[in-house]
Amino acid sequence: MTGGTTGGGAAVTLRDVGWRPAGRQEPTLRGVDLTVAPGERILLLGPSGAGKSTLLAALAGVLGDGEATGELDVPARAGLVLQDPDSQVLAARVGDDVAFGCENLRVPRDEIHRRVPEALRAVGLGAWDDPTDTLSGGQKQRLALAGVLAMRPGLLLLDEPTANIDPAGVRDLRDAVARVLDMTGATFIVVEHRVEVWQGLVDRAVVLGADGRVVADGPVDDVLADHSLTDLGVWVPGVPLDLPAPPDPPTRGPVVSARDLTVGWDRPVLGHVDLDVPVGATSLVGPNGQGKSTLALTLAGLLRPLEGDVVTPWGPPHRLRSRELVRHIGYVFQDPEHQFIARTVRDELGDRADDLLPALGLEHLAAANPFTLSGGEKRRLSVATALVGDPQLVILDEPTFGQDRTTFRALVTLLHDLVRRGTAVLSVTHDADFAAAMGGRTVEAREGVVRC
Repeated sequence: MTGGTTGGGAAVTLRDVGWRPAGRQEPTLRGVDLTVAPGERILLLGPSGAGKSTLLAALAGVLGDGEATGELDVPARAGLVLQDPDSQVLAARVGDDVAFGCENLRVPRDEIHRRVPEALRAVGLGAWDDPTDTLSGGQKQRLALAGVLAMRPGLLLLDEPTANIDPAGVRDLRDAVARVLDMTGATFIVVEHRVEVWQGLVDRAVVLGADGRVVADGPVDDVLADHSLTDLGVWVPGVPLDLPAPPDPPTRGPVVSARDLTVGWDRPVLGHVDLDVPVGATSLVGPNGQGKSTLALTLAGLLRPLEGDVVTPWGPPHRLRSRELVRHIGYVFQDPEHQFIARTVRDELGDRADDLLPALGLEHLAAANPFTLSGGEKRRLSVATALVGDPQLVILDEPTFGQDRTTFRALVTLLHDLVRRGTAVLSVTHDADFAAAMGGRTVEAREGVVRC
């Protein structure tokens, strides 16, 4: 399963590698020893906050401020796709963005013009001239992957690459990665909670424990045969997660309604939307690029409608003052860092810290800077910040990003409690398991319209 046609894979060696971010008391990696053969394909697993993203950043040479220990040897170029899609878009046109890395590597012009369209097709994106500022979060993730694929790195590192991508796109992305690996022979390490997506493509699994140490390492099927990994929070295929049944919400009228609503930034992406969001759970689903996040922002009053009306008991939300808006509506952005304003996790939550931090498994991080958290930890903190004002409407954009089995259950349990108390919970999600766990109703955005 390893190998390829060019033999271009990198050998990787880590000896007693540790890392403690600046401002944190405890390290996120401890004593990691790892040897990776050229062309090997590895699935890196572990609970939220175990240091998986930190390990990829170390291999790519992009760690921030902090204290490093041990020795790391990566004698080849590494290509890293980060968790945050917005941080990876550099150019105004998708083709220029993909070409940027190749240009810095002095790839010949004719070769760049061959690679870029090939990479865009591989990830399901359009023409070279398409603007990047109209891309959804999932499309930006595809764009970042296209840029890395076009560079043909000896070491390909992917950090939760499918987190914001629709189910059909997940399959396409995996197949695109497989083709590049077969063609280049690159060494491959992927961090992913959707284990089943990559299980057939990798030949080895490495598991980091909650303390940042390697706790399991071996052939992928052998490692995943150990169902005790679920105790660490690892998603083991075929092992169901015991979740409470979705609650029955109180019977009330809609908390927010759309009436002949058209949404978009500078052009319409969804039109003539008529939608009621009642108390209880509503899941907004659909392919990437269909305007789900734009609709959510508009319903939350963070984006002005192009046409039509958003109706709430408090008036049109986009006309409310900020203080009034946050009392009624809690919003969780697709990028959690967009809502952090304090120096510590505890300060982000104020008087609600003592009940929200334990509920979401963040109490041990109360003194940490929010920006030093893992992706999954940042996501849970962003959910907590949206609940500080005890709003009647909570809108979440991809709330299960980066969550392990344990934290997924904690998140669902917390949202169930909100529903029981009479809160309307609207989730933009590609996670079918999450939508099923929440119950309620499902609404689909597709081809410019919303179907209830």
